Amino acid sequence: MIVPMKHITVVSVITDKLKTIESIRDLGTVHLSFGESETPEFRQARHEYDEIRQADNILRHLHKPLAPSASAAHVSRRIYHDIAKSIDQQPAAVRGSMEHKIEAVIDLDEQRRHICDQLFKLKKICERYKPFGEFDPELPRQITKSGVQIKLFRYSLHRQLSLPEDLMIKYFGEREDYRYGVLIGEGQLPEGCEELPSPPARLSEMLNRCAEAQARIAYITERLGNAAERIDFKPEIERLCDFCCFIAAHDSAHTNENLVWISGWLPGEEQERLLEKAHEKHWGVLVRDPLPGEQVPTLLRPPRGFKPMQSLFSALGINPAYNEADVSVPFFCFFSIFFAMLVGDGGYGAIILLLTLWSAHRFRRAPRAPFTLLKVFAGATIVWGALSNTWLGFHPAFLNNPASAWLTNAETGNGNMMLLCFTLGVAHLSIARIWNAASLFPDSKFLAEIGWVGVLWFMYFTAGGVVGVLPAPGTAMKAVLAVSILMIAVFMLKKSELKSEGANLGMLPLTIISSLGDIISYVRLFAVGLASVKVAENFNNMALDLDMHAVFKIPCMIIILLLGHALNFAMAGLSVLVHAVRLNTLEFSNHKGITWSGFAFTPFKRNCDKC
Repeated sequence: MIVPMKHITVVSVITDKLKTIESIRDLGTVHLSFGESETPEFRQARHEYDEIRQADNILRHLHKPLAPSASAAHVSRRIYHDIAKSIDQQPAAVRGSMEHKIEAVIDLDEQRRHICDQLFKLKKICERYKPFGEFDPELPRQITKSGVQIKLFRYSLHRQLSLPEDLMIKYFGEREDYRYGVLIGEGQLPEGCEELPSPPARLSEMLNRCAEAQARIAYITERLGNAAERIDFKPEIERLCDFCCFIAAHDSAHTNENLVWISGWLPGEEQERLLEKAHEKHWGVLVRDPLPGEQVPTLLRPPRGFKPMQSLFSALGINPAYNEADVSVPFFCFFSIFFAMLVGDGGYGAIILLLTLWSAHRFRRAPRAPFTLLKVFAGATIVWGALSNTWLGFHPAFLNNPASAWLTNAETGNGNMMLLCFTLGVAHLSIARIWNAASLFPDSKFLAEIGWVGVLWFMYFTAGGVVGVLPAPGTAMKAVLAVSILMIAVFMLKKSELKSEGANLGMLPLTIISSLGDIISYVRLFAVGLASVKVAENFNNMALDLDMHAVFKIPCMIIILLLGHALNFAMAGLSVLVHAVRLNTLEFSNHKGITWSGFAFTPFKRNCDKC
């Protein structure tokens, strides 16, 4: 359910402003709508919070390889000498006060990233001059001063370039679609040739400098790693987060000469607690219901067994609006089915289950909800694998059953799978419309929702008839369609709504036709699931059909199977994120009237005991 909300305004005397805000925070049940303050105190607190978050992220992501910044693409000839200064710079020590530790971590990270950028540039220079081999860069300049012109150059192999025969040219090979050479003596390079300046140092010296830079980056990273083992920024992050929220709440309160008042949202069930606190603190309190069109935070409270769905909604960044419905139960049930069908393999489900059990044991302090969800999804996938007799791309004959015979029959299996997908689709969407009808009853609009159920079932038989898995709609179903359309047209709008929402009535024919697309959309469960199974089968066949000696065949088989199934496993996870989420948040939600335009109820409360 979506918890009913009350809009509250707390009024106190101006001298008790701080105490009032502290008491509201201690209550921990009021959602305050406040943005970022513009006061110097808030900006300073926010700056400190951003810095410590930056330092914390640096230490948390040390395992990720460094990548050069976008600006590092420019190649400078001074880089050979500049990188030496960066390498010789003394790294900051991560000790002292929290402020000094944060500053040192950020400085160390900036230093290693700067060296990484310089190293990238120097490597570019090395790559450019590698074809010329080892030589003293002063030598061409000295020869030129003695009267013999020396020019290093390159030109693209994709250009049709003819060099004059009277030029004395020595070629040094080809690299990255370029031919490299040296012009000796008088003459001009023809158009299309790029003259190269002398390198800043010998190739061996530049390569040594690159090795020193890499060693320096490794040394700084090691120091940061040691700091990560000793420092825990989390308590300070929580304290600064609380402090920023408190200042923002303080600055958002309305005041006049004598009074201060602050408004927010409160779950209706917490109203008595607020009134008791108001009586104790001598506050004035105004409580009212939300007004039409008012932006109200959404507090979801699904049935006990479906509470883990809140973690999935949070991960997806979606929330139903306050005036919509909590669809956690159908979302959970159908998402589990879609997950199983899209992954399509009981062996993968077993792997997911084992990884989930290991992760739950390894990260005991982590929230339990995501692990619970994954266990259910893995269990559903194992059940689907048993029904379809699919285990890591194999179909053991001794595990055949009536369900697998129906789903994988050589002649009718594909049709049966499409029939199952269409049936799931019409059931899913019918639940949405019947739910709407039950919510609207006894308003006459509920009849329009019943009409939509009839339209959906007509489209179900139409889709099945098109692919030959169901008989085409007969006279009875056509009569159902006619009656359903009439019910929708007559009862979808009140007379008073015709002026403001009459356009919806004009769009009715397109909306009815689009419902056919909604039903057909569920066939993606068959198509994507079948693709996953076929990819697994092909990798298995590729590994088993290797024609080589057993000594070489076994390791090659293992590599092919591991890489192939790992790729297929990753693609299955991606398909779940795309297709299972879409069928719930688009097709089903459109019919249920869920826009996912809400925002979560976030009470103003103390998260850190030190703040």
